[in-house]
Amino acid sequence: MNAHEIDYQLYGDDMQFVEIELDPQESVIAEAGGMMMMEDGIEMETIFGDGTDSGKGFFGKLVGAGKRLLTGESLFMTVFTNNGSGKRRVSFAAPYPGKIIPMDLSELGGKVICQKDSFLCAAKGVSVGIDFQRKLGTGFFGGEGFIMQKLEGDGLAFLHAGGTIYKRELQPGEKLRIDTGCLVAMTKEVNYDIEYVGKIKTAFFGGEGLFFATLTGPGTVWVQSLPFSRLADRIIAAAPSTGNRSVGEGSILGTIGDFLNGDD
Repeated sequence: MNAHEIDYQLYGDDMQFVEIELDPQESVIAEAGGMMMMEDGIEMETIFGDGTDSGKGFFGKLVGAGKRLLTGESLFMTVFTNNGSGKRRVSFAAPYPGKIIPMDLSELGGKVICQKDSFLCAAKGVSVGIDFQRKLGTGFFGGEGFIMQKLEGDGLAFLHAGGTIYKRELQPGEKLRIDTGCLVAMTKEVNYDIEYVGKIKTAFFGGEGLFFATLTGPGTVWVQSLPFSRLADRIIAAAPSTGNRSVGEGSILGTIGDFLNGDD
């Protein structure tokens, strides 16, 4: 199934939203709570999964919805369809400061793997599923989990990431090691694994956690400078109710401190 050919425009800088223009009977899918505004003539419908399993009966829809449940997302998505006679617009807002990244899947090999919380919206016909990493160790030690989302199809999809977005083209065999939370997305050719930091002294006192992601080219990688989890940790640490305690991000010291303070 070919995805609907939608037009779009981005507004804003650090708190962006994307305005999508729909021709009559064109649709866009989105996570619940992402819609900012829409014009008259656009109708909303709640569906199982992403709507791409409509030809497979109820069981196909249930499987698609179940896959989304594994990533911690809702069983349902929302479809916005232009049932008017002319062009209509619907807008989706970013949930926290950062950038919206438009991705044309037809130019990216038909598949992009992304963090489970980064998906904002996409043209109807784009499949939103799960992607298991090959090594189970990624699931236990990767921080962000080894279950990631995959977007498949030939249409436009929109991701959201925090802070500044860095796009890196990896050559065959070229490696890039990054914090697991800073990984936004990658094309399907990129090999993704988890690597141990090394010296125990570094792991305990370096403040960067025990593990990081190793990405090996070829392919394209998108990296964010401010993961939402990092922003949330800083806000919680600075809140008066916590006594202005400073917890090292990703560090085992944070867990030990929580235990000693009775947080667990």
